[in-house]
Parts: sequence; structure tokens; C-alpha cells
Amino acid sequence: MTTRRLATSTLVLFTMIFAGCKDREITAYRAPKDAPPAMQPTAQSATATGNLPADHPPIGGSTPAPTAPGSDMANTAVPTASGSALSWTAPAHWTPKALGSMRKGSFSIKSDSGEADLAITAFPGATGGLEANLNRWRGQLGLAPASAQEVLAAVENISANALQFTVVDYANNGNRLLGAVVPFGGNSWFFKLTGPDALVASQKTAYLEFLRTVKENK
Repeated sequence: MTTRRLATSTLVLFTMIFAGCKDREITAYRAPKDAPPAMQPTAQSATATGNLPADHPPIGGSTPAPTAPGSDMANTAVPTASGSALSWTAPAHWTPKALGSMRKGSFSIKSDSGEADLAITAFPGATGGLEANLNRWRGQLGLAPASAQEVLAAVENISANALQFTVVDYANNGNRLLGAVVPFGGNSWFFKLTGPDALVASQKTAYLEFLRTVKENK
């Protein structure tokens, strides 16, 4: 009896397993592979190779500053801080240059030996006094400071057009400076020509003639 029941139970269990496996069909399929994402150049790689688009703005979003136009300073009235003005006539071979933030006039003089620069500036008051200003120019050439007596002994005084010019001529280490200090309208005007020794020395006559053209602009 027990053997029959065991055989019957085994038969029923086998039948159920067989029926379950028959009902479950296994379906196999192949999924398509995902396409790889398109490669995009990074900002670093584009910059490194220089392959920026033609219409790409400059790195940093800035644009080049426009070039300042030149300015012809010959026969030009130049205002000071107080509203007074001087004018002058420059030699024909002096080339006007664009003005800087402090310059009232600016010229270039070129030759085979190099280039000299004439700077015209004006500042309120005595700007420290004559001795201090002339010693400052001496320092720019690498010369030692001079005493007040030594400074005054080395100047040339010129009068022209109701103006008083204190003129100096300093040279050192292959460079030369011709300078003039002119008090006018409560301000101090400075006319400084600097450059290679031989070139500046060759311009001394023209420089002194230039100073004599400086006058109040009325």
C-alpha cells in the first residue's frame, strides 16, 4: 500500500513538472548596441590646437583696443590744468607722436644713430622746486645729485616771448638730456629731449630755436 502511494505521488509530481516546463517557452533575442556618443571638442582641446570657429569671440570675451591716432602738435595750442595755454612751432624734421596721459606735446627725432624723444609736460605749481626737478633729470641719466649752487651754475637762462626758460644739458653713459623748465600761468612746463648722446647733441641748436617759438596762446 505504501509502495503504491509512493509510486502514484512520484508520477503526479513528474507530470506537473513536465507540464510546467512545456507551458514556459524561452524566447531569445539580440538587442542592438547603443551607438557611441559623438565626440565633441572641449574648450581646452580647441584652444590648444587653435581650431576655433571663425566667428568665435576672443578668449576672455575681450576685443583689441583701437590704436590711438597720431596727433600733429606743431603750431598747436596746449591747455594746462588752469586753462592757460602755450603754443609752439616744431622743426620740420621732428615727427609728431600720439600723446600719452601726461604729455602736452610729443615728438620723435630719428637718425642712423638711433631715436630721440621730446616730451612736453605741465604740472601745477613749482612741483618741488627747480633744484629738485633738475636733480630728478640728473638721476634719470645716472648722475649724482648736485647741490643748489652746482645746479644753478650749470643752467642757461633764455628769455623769449615774455617767458623765462631755465635750460640744462646733461650727458652720461652715452645718453644726453636737454631740458627746459618754464613757469607759466601758475604751472611748471617741462620740455625734455632725451636720447643717444650724439643725436641729442646734434639737435641742440634746433632745440634752442624751438624753445624761442614757445609763446602764450591768446
